[in-house]
Amino acid sequence: MDFNACIACLTGKDAKATYALAQQITAESRASDVWYPHFNNFAALLRHKNSLVRNRAISILAANARWDKDGKFDLLLDEFLSHVTDVKPITARQCVAALPEIAEAKPNLIPRIRAALEQADLSGYPDSMQPLVLKDIVAALQKMERFS
Repeated sequence: MDFNACIACLTGKDAKATYALAQQITAESRASDVWYPHFNNFAALLRHKNSLVRNRAISILAANARWDKDGKFDLLLDEFLSHVTDVKPITARQCVAALPEIAEAKPNLIPRIRAALEQADLSGYPDSMQPLVLKDIVAALQKMERFS
């Protein structure tokens, strides 16, 4: 599958296929830098209107942080961290859960990541979701302690 077909699939309507492809790309990205040349294309998906597409981009980008010798993630970090309080709480949780992987790969970003987590305003979420997102934030901060 060529890259344009991958992007079409990742943004497509077939939930089963998009999930499977995102999982495959994430796993391959943890094992090698084969997908890193497409970093900017994945980064563009962070702005997609569909939260499921944003979720996929978050996972893929976090897995590729380990290969980032060009500082692309450093430049993307503020946009990535904006999803800590994404309009969709599930996407926020996905983002928070991905942050320790990024922190391990790029310890220089830990202060900015920690600050975003500590300053996250969860008041826009329903009362049922606020404790879940907060629990994720606490867990991410605890995991990141090992890398600083």
